[in-house]
Amino acid sequence: MAEIDARLREDVHLLGELLGDTIRAQLGDAFFDKIERIRKGAKAARQGSEDGQRQLNDTLDGLTEAELLPVARAFNQFLNLANIAEQYHRIRRRDPEETSPFEDRVLGELLQRLLANGHGPEQLARQLGRLDIELVLTAHPTEVARRTLIQKYDAMAAQLAAQDHDDLSASERGRVRQRLLRLIAGAWHTEEIRRSRPSPVDEAKWGFAVIEHSLWEALPNVLRHVDETLHAATGLHLPLSAAPLRFASWMGGDRDGNPNVTAAVSRQVLLLARWMAADLYLRDIDHLAAELSMQQASDEMRVRVGVHPEPYRALLKQLRERLRATRAWAEAALECEIAPGPEVLQDNQQLLEPLELCYHSLHSCGMGVIADGALLDCIRRASAFGLFLVRLDIRQDAGRHAAAMSEITDYLGLGAYVDWDEDTRLAFLQRELDCRRPLLPAHYRPSADTAEVLATCRVVAGAPAASLGSYVISMAGQPSDVLAVQLLLKEAGLQRAIHVVPLFETLADLDNAGPAIDRLLGLPGYRTRLHGPQEVMVGYSDSAKDAGTTAAAWAQYRAQEALVDVCRRHQVELLLFHGRGGTVGRGGGPAHAAILSQPPGSVAGRFRTTEQGEMIRFKFGLPGIAEQNLNLYLAAVLEATLQPPPEPEPAWRAAMDRLANDGLAGYRAVVREHPQFVEYFRQATPEQELGRLPLGSRPAKRRAGGVESLRAIPWIFAWTQMRLMLPAWLGWEAALANAQQRGEGELLARMRERWPFFATRIDMLEMVLAKADLAIAELYDERLVETGLRPLGAHLRDLLSQACASVLALTGQSELLAQSPETREAISVRNTYLDPLHLLQAELLARSRRCETHAEGPLEQALLVSVAGIAAGLRNTG
Repeated sequence: MAEIDARLREDVHLLGELLGDTIRAQLGDAFFDKIERIRKGAKAARQGSEDGQRQLNDTLDGLTEAELLPVARAFNQFLNLANIAEQYHRIRRRDPEETSPFEDRVLGELLQRLLANGHGPEQLARQLGRLDIELVLTAHPTEVARRTLIQKYDAMAAQLAAQDHDDLSASERGRVRQRLLRLIAGAWHTEEIRRSRPSPVDEAKWGFAVIEHSLWEALPNVLRHVDETLHAATGLHLPLSAAPLRFASWMGGDRDGNPNVTAAVSRQVLLLARWMAADLYLRDIDHLAAELSMQQASDEMRVRVGVHPEPYRALLKQLRERLRATRAWAEAALECEIAPGPEVLQDNQQLLEPLELCYHSLHSCGMGVIADGALLDCIRRASAFGLFLVRLDIRQDAGRHAAAMSEITDYLGLGAYVDWDEDTRLAFLQRELDCRRPLLPAHYRPSADTAEVLATCRVVAGAPAASLGSYVISMAGQPSDVLAVQLLLKEAGLQRAIHVVPLFETLADLDNAGPAIDRLLGLPGYRTRLHGPQEVMVGYSDSAKDAGTTAAAWAQYRAQEALVDVCRRHQVELLLFHGRGGTVGRGGGPAHAAILSQPPGSVAGRFRTTEQGEMIRFKFGLPGIAEQNLNLYLAAVLEATLQPPPEPEPAWRAAMDRLANDGLAGYRAVVREHPQFVEYFRQATPEQELGRLPLGSRPAKRRAGGVESLRAIPWIFAWTQMRLMLPAWLGWEAALANAQQRGEGELLARMRERWPFFATRIDMLEMVLAKADLAIAELYDERLVETGLRPLGAHLRDLLSQACASVLALTGQSELLAQSPETREAISVRNTYLDPLHLLQAELLARSRRCETHAEGPLEQALLVSVAGIAAGLRNTG
């Protein structure tokens, strides 16, 4: 068994000790002793001790009603503290003789490999400067920690950094310990669970806070590292205007099934982003105005500012006044519609031009070392974030557009649009798109739903182009889905191009993606409205819920291949937008490996992907962690562009076809065809209770109904809570077992060795199987599931065992994650704190279900805290 790094172990021990001191101070030694008995019993039970299991059960059974909540809170808090220690450990100070982390080395090592493989220095510098990577922050409801607690956790990480020095005096170390104790006490005395759901605007503000507190600092640091690494390898630099990394957001724009996101909300979020961007730049400009006190300046600068003893300050003060005017206008516009005055910055060049003038002047006067400091960082931020901070995507379901069009065509006496076939729809849409007259008269009064669709289109039409990203159509299936949105936007007055992006989500829609885009690109007039690449979004969440991850993964791969081929034939650039989640069941996994496993040609210098929920905090919550993850994205996209993976061999394709067919049959035999499945799911998991957890602004269901009506996130979140992890592996057990019975073991081994797509799928499958737990899943069955449904639970656990056996047979290992002992040990250590939470949750669910009402008492609060604790312990939960 691998040993956890001693420094990480010391940090975890320190944080746990301070948490214990806090609990003692409030609840006394006797209660703390119970916590310790539970912890030690869980640890011993995990090691196979019957006495340990008995001690754990007896102590938990002996808890009073009043003790349930504080016990749940204690284990929840410890798991959050362990996360803080682990996150900080990834970016901690290292001794000179220690190997730097892979994330810090990855770009330099890649450049050396590319040079050795014949790529010239100029080509590498040009391609790095042209990379277009956009990370789209989404507000999916799996971030269970409140923002106020996240801020305390970040402050704890800062204190761990403060003590990470060998030369601290005893008093300095003591002060760090006291600050940590105060922060931990502050977290302990703060409620973990929100009292009410966040609004979409609250979610957007949370996203802005991630930028303010982390990405604002991380991005220029990353580009400085890229520039230095590129120069060391090639002697060349990144262009000043290079912005290979940008950010967009769905927070306040994603109205798919969320009635709380309205046109008014999107307008408010756009204005808040303007306000926040201006405020952040003002802080930078204040700092630069204080720093750039130099007198020497270029002739161009002198012409611009006139005779002035401090020309840089003079120019920056002019920019500062315009930023103040921009911030004041955005704040006023939040209250009522008001046109921006002439001083308000409207175009990003108005922000960049004075900064670049200062930069070039300093360089021309021999002060390049000053120019390449904080000023360069500000220019990098202005190029990446612009005046609008993040580009807001709009997302709406194709059915809402079709319903709006149907109401319009019915009003115009043309019949019901929803009843028309595809050819009839396309003929009508093309005719109206080419027509100069309005579609609707000014006196038209739509229904509330159609009015909201049209109002959203008017917000898009009225917003500056640079403030918006793409208009994404969920559940898209046909070219008419795209043209309908274009027509609605035209009717709203949009007179510029915007990416209208079909999102292919179900298995059938993924299979039809290539033909649908082929027909779309071949439509007369469509290409004249297409400015830039054809963007297409590939859905990972709903395709996996529809077909299981085996069939969905292969369908996603084949869809991308088809789209690459179609766009190549039409001589149109393709931009693939990957709708990934945080879990394996939603396409999650290590970003670097995921990008390198995409089909050849699908990553051609462009990459767009969602970053969702709790994964935003884990990947970008601290500047150092954000820098590491941004480095991985840059290196992976560069490698996939210049050195893509090989085409799969025909035998591999045939094998994947068989695996996908078997996986699909195995998955649907359980999820769709087993008559007891829905009822078992609702009894064995906290699915019903998750609907009461005030996580995100969006409802857990799109509509009333069974599993098919659930969103992919609560579907996966529920199975994760009771550790069966079913959506991530169901279907693989049948697919791999059948392949091995056919004698294809050696073929699968070659595929894993030589095909990144297959290797990455197996690696992610192995990771999620290591987090699954048969005993915990059985515990939930025994406590919560009626007798007649328990055989189904036993069957599912048998399938889980088969999946583990098949993966071990393929990898040739004796235990899961044998090649990643540190990850395995980290999961093992967390189980000591997760086991009591699972036992508590099962008991709390049983008690809660006996109650006819769900008042906000200690039992309900303890149940919700247990959900938060298990999510914190398993991390990628939704």
